[in-house]
This record gives sequence, structure tokens and C-alpha cells, in this order.
Amino acid sequence: MFIDTHCHLADPKLADTDAVVEEYLKAGVDTVMTMGCCAQTSEVGFEQSKKYPSVYFASGVHPSDSAGYNNQEKDRVIKIATDKKCVAIGEIGLDYYWKPYDKDTQIKVFIDQIEIANELKLPICVHMRDATQDTLQVLTEHKPMYGGVLHCFSGSVETAKIVLDKGFYISFAGTLTFKNANKALEVGKFVPTDRCLTETDSPFLAPTPYRGTVNSPKNVPIICDFLAKLKGIELTEFAKTVKNNAQTLFPKLKNV
Repeated sequence: MFIDTHCHLADPKLADTDAVVEEYLKAGVDTVMTMGCCAQTSEVGFEQSKKYPSVYFASGVHPSDSAGYNNQEKDRVIKIATDKKCVAIGEIGLDYYWKPYDKDTQIKVFIDQIEIANELKLPICVHMRDATQDTLQVLTEHKPMYGGVLHCFSGSVETAKIVLDKGFYISFAGTLTFKNANKALEVGKFVPTDRCLTETDSPFLAPTPYRGTVNSPKNVPIICDFLAKLKGIELTEFAKTVKNNAQTLFPKLKNV
């Protein structure tokens, strides 16, 4: 019933993948999308998607790994992105939170991967942290032709409106459930139901009441339920809408 549109199954904290998959299937999660942060983790996601029917993957280089982006890395990202279970180019974007960072390199790599997505007719999964203005500028000047999602959205209602006007979806993670997440709650209420996605970003950002523990896709029903209640929608109906939203943005999921 549930879908986790953004997790990191390649992370060592989720090394017992068999157990992770078994747990989330028991929790009613029938589809997960694992993100690439570099060529290596993208390739791990590719291999996991071949082993587990419920796993799909995105291929890409995270802004924090952009310093290692070169032609060889790019070729590896592209090679697996043509696979039938690669649903997007991601996780890509800008991150000015972790210092030191190379702004120019991040922007260059971000733009290059948008161009890859356009060439391969794939949507993008965007990471935006402390880089709102530059991210929006890149998305305006280098338009993703097949749409995308702002994952684990932490911006304002005003920024959400700009993102929605560009045709993007907005994804909510466990941060929505945190105490004093007032801004996130406002955005959760504001974003139209047909543009909402849910994710865990596991192994990070475990939702309340599991905050501080290793997160897993099995927790996405908690986030989905929280957002459904925030919007005053019955959980089963909302979970179905989120699945439909994901299938619309990521066409390769339509057989799920």
C-alpha cells in the first residue's frame, strides 16, 4: 500500500538488506526507491533492484560528492540509468550546509545531471539544503524536461509555491513529525494532495517516536499517516494518492 520514494539502501547502516526488505514488506510498504549519492552507491542500488522486486533506484551524484565527479563517474551514472528499474536521476542538487563546499563545482555538476536526465527522459530527485536561491535559479535556467521532486522539503510555503509552479512535486520525510516543526506543518497543509510524496530518507531522520534511531523504509507509513491526518484525509485513500503521484512522476513505476 505504501511507497518510500527516497531512501538509501546502500548505506552501511542498512547493510542487512534482506532483513530491511522483509521488515518493510511486513509493514505494508510494497515499493521503495533507493537513491544514488555517487556512481558506486548508484550501482549498489542497481544491483539491489535486480535482487528485490520491490526495489527501484535512481542514479546520480549528491552535491556533497560532487568533487569526485568526472567523465568516468558520469559514464557510470549514465550506463545504469538506462535500466528499466532506474526511475530517476538522483540524488542531485545543492548543499551549502556542510562546510567547506565548492559552490561552483556543485552548480556545474547539478546542471550536468539535469542535462543527463533530459537526454534520458527521466525526472530528477533534488536535494536542496541552505541553497534555495541557487537551486531555484538552476531549475529556472536549466529546466528539467521530465519533472522532478524536491525531497525532504524544508523550505517555506513561499518557496513551495515557486517549486509547485515549476511543476515539481514535494516530498515529506520524518522531519514533518518532529516537535516544533511548525514551518514543515504549514507546508504540509499547503501542498496540494496530488503533488505530495512521502519518504524516509533512511537511514536518516527517523520519525517520531523513533527519532534518533536508524531509520528504515518500514517507517514510511508513520509519515504517510501523519501527513494524512494533517490534511484530514483517511489513510488508505491518501496512501493510494501518494502511490498514484509517484507513478505519475516516475512512469517506470506504473506497473507497481
